[in-house]
Amino acid sequence: MFESLQNGLATALKSLRGKGRLSESNMRDGLRLVRQSLLEADVSFSVVDDFMARVTEQAVGERVLKSLDPSQQVVGIVHQELIHLMGPVDHALHLNGHVPVIMLCGLQGSGKTTTCGKLGRLLKQRGRQPLLVAADLQRPAAIDQLRVLGEQLDIPVFSDKASSDPVALCKAAVDQARKTGVDVAVLDTAGRLHIDDELMDQLRRIDRHAAPQQVYLVVDGMTGQDAVNSAKAFNDALELDGVIMTKLDGDARGGAALSVKHVTGVPIKFIGTGEHLDALEEFHPERLAGRILGQGDILSLIEKAQREFDQEQLQKQEERLRKGQFTLDDFRDQLQQMNKLGPMQKIMGLIPGMGGLADSLDDFDPEQDMKRLVGIINAMTSEERSDPSRVIDQSRRRRIAAGSGVEPHEVNQLVKQFDGMADVMRRMAGQGIRERMKMVREIQQSALGDPSGRLSKQKKSTGKRLSSRERAKMKKQRDRELRRKKRLTKQNKK
Repeated sequence: MFESLQNGLATALKSLRGKGRLSESNMRDGLRLVRQSLLEADVSFSVVDDFMARVTEQAVGERVLKSLDPSQQVVGIVHQELIHLMGPVDHALHLNGHVPVIMLCGLQGSGKTTTCGKLGRLLKQRGRQPLLVAADLQRPAAIDQLRVLGEQLDIPVFSDKASSDPVALCKAAVDQARKTGVDVAVLDTAGRLHIDDELMDQLRRIDRHAAPQQVYLVVDGMTGQDAVNSAKAFNDALELDGVIMTKLDGDARGGAALSVKHVTGVPIKFIGTGEHLDALEEFHPERLAGRILGQGDILSLIEKAQREFDQEQLQKQEERLRKGQFTLDDFRDQLQQMNKLGPMQKIMGLIPGMGGLADSLDDFDPEQDMKRLVGIINAMTSEERSDPSRVIDQSRRRRIAAGSGVEPHEVNQLVKQFDGMADVMRRMAGQGIRERMKMVREIQQSALGDPSGRLSKQKKSTGKRLSSRERAKMKKQRDRELRRKKRLTKQNKK
């Protein structure tokens, strides 16, 4: 998400850190790179002008230039101004009355029908009983699509393929909802161009007759400034209550997300971050600003973990840690729980300092590395998993390696790395979130978190010449193995 913007701003801010002493002149040079990064990310020209005026006014002041770390101060200023640019956002849905109505509108192909299902799922999670209304009569497949989504989510869908009047259909759906146990109706209206006066008038009539309490515009974040322009036009016609920005997981630029609030005055309420029905998140400007500046988004990760993890299992693990118990069985369970959070690449982007890890390694594949770790652990006996450093000797190491399809030295690496990590995990028990985050950084610096010491599958000989980095890594492994064998030989002689 927003890779080009992240890289551009990182380069710009890095240029400031590289200066021995910051003056107003080289500060302005660095800020010009920030401006260029925003424009290349397709942020609206007027938005960039206003944003840079506020940042420059603060950054070239005496308070910043004479501070101990002026470049870090600039990062803080950019972070706060990004938050100001995209926020504030009121996350309350403000659904009052007997059967409140939410209306979704937008351009064709923006993802309204899928978003209707995602929003229905979110409402259901919050204790509501939603009704999805298939009011897109321009595209017959939209009705079938919404019915399928309703079946998957166990949410009722109101539809009528024989109807040709979406205004009458929406009014009938709301009337029926009031007679049943439904407590919120979500209208999936047809996609339309904001320059089509007839269809926009139809949308106004739906708004007038169905009286929605919330009107959300669904826009495709990948369309850049077109998304911003359509948001402005729809807001002029309907007075929007919020924007739902879809496909942000595929948007490398991010210009629309940064521009829409400033241009229209309408906040982004939710963002779509994937195709699955659970990939709809509340929009938090401060968290997105952190992601853009490479600072991660640990709060979103924690919230997702609380939703997806087995809380009873986590409680048992916590109790074991309090007793000083942490085995490879516990470690494997935690790896498998992490799988529920989604692709590891996405998770790592939420962890401070880990977002650029994949880019720094040529053959980095966290999904395969995790599978291989689980495979090694599964090839062990329960006794070996309980106390690996004491029980696993050379013969057992060979047996485990053969059973999991890895080399013996990889088993040895896992055992050594686990010892260091187990100590940190035990100390985590009973600690608050601040203390735990400090310890997470310790794990990142240990062999499991450090790119230079990760469990990476040894490259097989393919006739290609190894790089100097690969040769140095192999030499270190051989030297470690030789030293270990020498120690064992001395112990046997004694």
